[in-house]
Amino acid sequence: MLSLPDTVDVHAKAAAAKATLARTPARLIVSAMLAGMWIGVGDVLMWSAAGPLHVAGDPMEKLVAGGVFAAALTIVVFAGSELVTSAMMILPLGAIRRTVSWVRAMGVLLAIFFSNMLGAFAFAWVMIQTGVLQHGPAGEFFQDYLAGKVDHTPSELFWRGVMCNVLVCVAIWAAARLRSEAGKAIIIFWAVLAFIASGFEHVVANMTTFAIGLMQGDVTWAEFGTNMTFVGLGNLVGGAVVIGLAYTFVAGKARRDDAPAGGPVEAAEAILEDAPAR
Repeated sequence: MLSLPDTVDVHAKAAAAKATLARTPARLIVSAMLAGMWIGVGDVLMWSAAGPLHVAGDPMEKLVAGGVFAAALTIVVFAGSELVTSAMMILPLGAIRRTVSWVRAMGVLLAIFFSNMLGAFAFAWVMIQTGVLQHGPAGEFFQDYLAGKVDHTPSELFWRGVMCNVLVCVAIWAAARLRSEAGKAIIIFWAVLAFIASGFEHVVANMTTFAIGLMQGDVTWAEFGTNMTFVGLGNLVGGAVVIGLAYTFVAGKARRDDAPAGGPVEAAEAILEDAPAR
């Protein structure tokens, strides 16, 4: 297992790698669109698998929903794609460690956010064409799920967003410390189970939910914008401050005697061979 200082280094150099990828915008956009799609797959899987339990009022609904949704982040990490919620921890951490500038970090973060959204909307359109959510328990669960998100106050959305990304980013943080691929998958599973079963809010998962609702005329653009704004800000605080800044502080000052040769890009390429893609 990596030490805390080494784990900070891994994520700081991952930030430099993201900034390098952004030099070829098409590659960054496609990678982030894939992440938006994989999270959407988790949404549909959750509605389909837990839908019968939701309709029946079974208390196991949340555990099943959280357990199957874990597939989404697992695929993102192991397949390799750019997800904004984990980038909310990685890019600010890189700016703190000066592997990227703050301006560059925020620019890349926004690019990933909107590219995730583009992938989520494309995936939502395909799901509407399949008709899998038009009837049956999956469709009923989706409708109730969407209605619940619209009913939350901005304050509730923000704090649920904070807690969601605390769990998502601690999964990415801990996975980088582990050498075992099985161990990485296990920690991701438990963290995602915790945030879904608790009812917390993930901005990218909500992109697919609201995209389907918008295309079907179930929600308004104002409701979509409110959710994206407050959940997104909450996710940013949870990832950047609660996990990224806190663990950087605990790890202590950056060590300079064992830094890899070359610039931040070369360092990132060297250390990311053993780090999970995200």
